[in-house]
Amino acid sequence: PEETEQTALGPLVGAIDQGTSSTRFLVFNAKTAELLSHHQAEINQHFPKEGWVEQDPKEILESVYECVENTCEKLKQLNIDISNIKAIGVTNQRETTVVWDKTTGEPLYNAIVWLDLRTQSTVDHLLKRIPGRDKAFSKFKTGLPLSTYFSAVKLRWLLDNVEEIKKAVEDRRAMFGTIDSWLIWSLTGGKNGGIHCTDVTNASRTMLFNIHSLEWDPELCQFFDIPMEILPKVQSSSEIYGLMVCSLSSGALTGVPISGCLGDQSAALVGQMCFQDGQAKNTYGTGCFLLCNTGQKSVFSEHGLLTTIAYKLGRDKPVCYALEGSVAIAGAVVRWLRDNLGIVSSSQEVEKLAAEVGTSYGCYFVPAFSGLYAPYWEPSARGIICGLTQFTNKNHIAFAALEAVCFQTREILDAMNKDCGIPLSQLQVDGGMTNNKILMQLQSDILCIPVVKPSMPETTALGAAMAAGAAEGVEVWSLDPEDLTAVTCERFEPQINPEESEFRYARWKKAVMKSMGWETTDSPSNGKPK
Repeated sequence: PEETEQTALGPLVGAIDQGTSSTRFLVFNAKTAELLSHHQAEINQHFPKEGWVEQDPKEILESVYECVENTCEKLKQLNIDISNIKAIGVTNQRETTVVWDKTTGEPLYNAIVWLDLRTQSTVDHLLKRIPGRDKAFSKFKTGLPLSTYFSAVKLRWLLDNVEEIKKAVEDRRAMFGTIDSWLIWSLTGGKNGGIHCTDVTNASRTMLFNIHSLEWDPELCQFFDIPMEILPKVQSSSEIYGLMVCSLSSGALTGVPISGCLGDQSAALVGQMCFQDGQAKNTYGTGCFLLCNTGQKSVFSEHGLLTTIAYKLGRDKPVCYALEGSVAIAGAVVRWLRDNLGIVSSSQEVEKLAAEVGTSYGCYFVPAFSGLYAPYWEPSARGIICGLTQFTNKNHIAFAALEAVCFQTREILDAMNKDCGIPLSQLQVDGGMTNNKILMQLQSDILCIPVVKPSMPETTALGAAMAAGAAEGVEVWSLDPEDLTAVTCERFEPQINPEESEFRYARWKKAVMKSMGWETTDSPSNGKPK
């Protein structure tokens, strides 16, 4: 009887989801897209100086092994044969930058996380070399403005400031990669023949990649003074990159192909099945990311959105593009309330505090901890809480923090509607924060449109699993529209009148203006608080 249960499931696909705040490994049934088991591990963030955010690449890799081991163990307890796992997909926090030594397999410095601001002086220095100091100088090649957010400036900082990295580049021992590259290289053998590659979606976030020719751009590499030999090979989002060479004690998954790779926001777009031009999703993670599929044409924003690669699901498949609204701080504001202010001991508690008051009582929280991203791209902004009175308490601040996530989403949705010309009639959402029902209702109220949440919120991992399972040579997951399973959803409808919503949104915009121009770049650049 045990055998029949094990074989009845058919092929399975695993997904490594390496996010900013945690790592997960999830296993899906390739036929039904059902999530069978998963394991999660939180990742430590290091803040060595004000504005600096780092992670240990070895801890990230260890967390992947831990999640794989634990998930495989859980599957065994469920009587599921792990030899049915036919492929593994990787999805990751984008832009975060790692440089390692290919002879030892050791990182040469901590990973510089996408949120990190140490490169502001690097950005200022580079801007001086651009005619008219135009931040958008490479917009039509890369889709991105010059900002601390993208990998090229982080890599430039590492080459300028870390002796070991300079030396390794001279000795031709250095490899650069975003988190996907570091993981795939390590999991396919590391210093013993590991595959050094990335996919088009991750490459499109480096500022070194031409999103039309789909190649590293020699002019941009020259501008940032980046040696091209340290860059990974760019491949599609769905093809066999290499086989798992496991350093897991159990030897689980050895020989399984790694055949899907997507930056986390692209993966969520795929997992939400947004394959049609005009379909969009908003993911609530550490930050908040609204992506709208624009099909095979790249659309350039007039309203502060990025143009990015949505996916390329196979070597010979067309590349699809997306418009993206990026917000740096969403879930991170909840972690900040927990870890920095200590007004809650768990993320769940924020919802409880907010529910007790049901209003921010005129208090507004602009969490510009890393400056403002879309639609402003204002690195000088810093976080503010305003509208405080003697009446304000921690409940109101918790409510204002949730509202901030919703207002920021409204700003990028407004920009998206202007750029696309066709307003979204509803918003598809996913990510860890969508479990917060108060947040979802607030979001619908502030947008004045329904918010639709799939009952399985792990769409990022699902997207990576779909890409891996559909790859040539694996082919256990069909992406044909008629084969895609309909997803059950929960809907949140607007419940307040639009006038009240508009009034609150106008107050929010006033608060945003007050957060700007706070930091000046002529402050001491040694990272010490003034």
